[in-house]
Parts: sequence; structure tokens; C-alpha cells
Amino acid sequence: MAQRFCCPECFDDRSLRDQLFPSLGPSHGTCDFCGTANTHLVEPGNLANYFELLVNIYEPSEDGKSLVEWMKDDWQLFSHRRMDIAHAKELLGEILDDGDIVRRSFAPSPSYISEGLAQWDKLRDEMMYANRWFLDVAIDLDRLDELFGMLLSLHLPRQWYRARLRAEDEVFPIEKMGAPPKRRSSHGRANPAGIPYLYLGSLPETAVAEIRPHTGEVACVAEFTIPDIKAVDLRNPRKLVSPFILSESSAIGQLRADLPFLERLGEELTRPVQPSGAAIDYIPSQYLCEFIKKSGFDGVVYRSSVSDGINLALFNPEQAVGGNVTPYNVTKVSVAVGAA
Repeated sequence: MAQRFCCPECFDDRSLRDQLFPSLGPSHGTCDFCGTANTHLVEPGNLANYFELLVNIYEPSEDGKSLVEWMKDDWQLFSHRRMDIAHAKELLGEILDDGDIVRRSFAPSPSYISEGLAQWDKLRDEMMYANRWFLDVAIDLDRLDELFGMLLSLHLPRQWYRARLRAEDEVFPIEKMGAPPKRRSSHGRANPAGIPYLYLGSLPETAVAEIRPHTGEVACVAEFTIPDIKAVDLRNPRKLVSPFILSESSAIGQLRADLPFLERLGEELTRPVQPSGAAIDYIPSQYLCEFIKKSGFDGVVYRSSVSDGINLALFNPEQAVGGNVTPYNVTKVSVAVGAA
């Protein structure tokens, strides 16, 4: 049988795509597994060493799942639309040169545990209801800083939007569309009171949705251009982190154990909060963003809880350059039925 070649799109992992594949002296052409054209191609066996490290964090288990299923669930690998379970097993079997291992059941090794999530829950409760500034509960901030370094947001758009509800008949000038002055800056999802951040949406509709308008109101939407910044992206940690940047199975296993912790931190910035409880409910996300800022990042990217777009909390509002301001009429507010 003729030699077949795979490509980065088979796996949809940014470290494989941006770092590993280019280092393997790839050829170019159409992938034999997912059909992507004009892409880097390597023989599957050239990836064996990297996937063997990943496989080592799983153990045979009669009650488990296949390695492909674990890799899809834990790392969102093989997420190309053509890489269903059967095709992914076929590719992984060629990578490992073992057609039998991909048919067996595995479970994650119990050797790797994380206390991050449990400690965060304790810290969250303490800062909200017991102590605000001098905390008894501690989490591993060095490890958290290391994890944030794996969640750098790449290729952010330069154009972002901020909305304000029009109070009078006139459209706000761009000078009135930035972050509020320090003395007028109330507590927000990311910022404590008195420390203004600039909250931006990736789309005009996202920016408008975030200010919770009523039907019939008019929102002024300003364009802002941002430079190339260093931001933490908490939208989907499982998709952003890559096991292939690590050179030891133990480090990969620990990263897998810490992923639920990172997901919880992303939820802190996305969780819907009622205005009446915001002063208390925003404290954990404010603490989180203060730490991200202290670690040398320019902002944090997070999912919107009220729209399909994404949000950016920019720690230094002066990094954004304002442009045009456009009025938007709010003609509809959607309401969904569901459990609270």
C-alpha cells in the first residue's frame, strides 16, 4: 500500500500546526486523511514520539474509552469534520504503528491530580463572604501563572466595539465612549471599583448586547483599534492548551488534571450576574483579572453570556484608539426558556 500522509488540520491543534509540523520538514499537498488541500504533510510515523508521551497518561481499563475518544474529549484533537472516531483511530493506529491499541479501552492514570479547582472554590467563598483582602485560603499562583502562559490569545482582531445607551438625542462623541474616569468607575465583571478597564466586544451586536438594552432604546457604538497585545484567552482552555508543547508525560498528565480548574476560571468571567448582586458576585472574577494583570498581561478574552461574540477586558484603556461612533436602534430583545 502506498505511503499516506497526514496534516495539521487532522488534529486541529495550534502547536502541531504552528510549531511541530513546520519543524519536521514537511512536503505540501492534499492530506490523505482529512482531504485538506495545499497543506503541510508528514508521514504519520514521524509523530510517534509526541503521541507516545500523550498515550502514556492513560492506562488500560475495561470500563474506559478508546484513546481517540479520550483525546477528543480531553484535548479536542481530531476535531476536523472528516475525522470521526473511525478515521481518527485509523490515523492514530498509523502514528503509533499499532492497529490493536486503538481498539482497546483506557482510562486516565490516577497518578495525576489537581487541587486547583477545590482551592479556587474555597478561595472564592472566602473572598465573597469572609475575608476580602487578607485571605487564609491560598492557591498555587506560580502554577496558575504557568497555565495562563499556555492560554495566550493569538491573532486577535484589531477592530473592537464599545456601546453606551444614548441618554439624549445626540450621539456620544468618541471622547465619551472610552472607559469612565477613575472616580466614576463602578465595579465590573473584570475591574474593581475605581480601576477602569475598557470592555470591548468583537462585533457591534456583541457590544450592544452586553449593556442589556431595552427594546426602543438607542445604543451608540464606537469603533476601537487595539495594537498587538498579550492577552489571556479563557474561552475554551481545552482547545488552546496543547499537550505537544510538553516533553514529559508527567507534565502532560498534570496539565490534563488542571484543565477543569482553567475551565472554571473561564466560567467566572462568563457567568450571568444580576445587577443587584454584582458587587459581591463580581469579586472572584475581579481577583482573577487583577492576578492576570499582575502577571504581565494586557487583557483577558472571554465568552459573552448574552451574544455569540467574544469580549475583551483591556486593562490599559489608553492602548485603544477610538474611531467612528454609530447609533444602533434596539428593535428586539431575545428571551429563552430555561432553568435558572
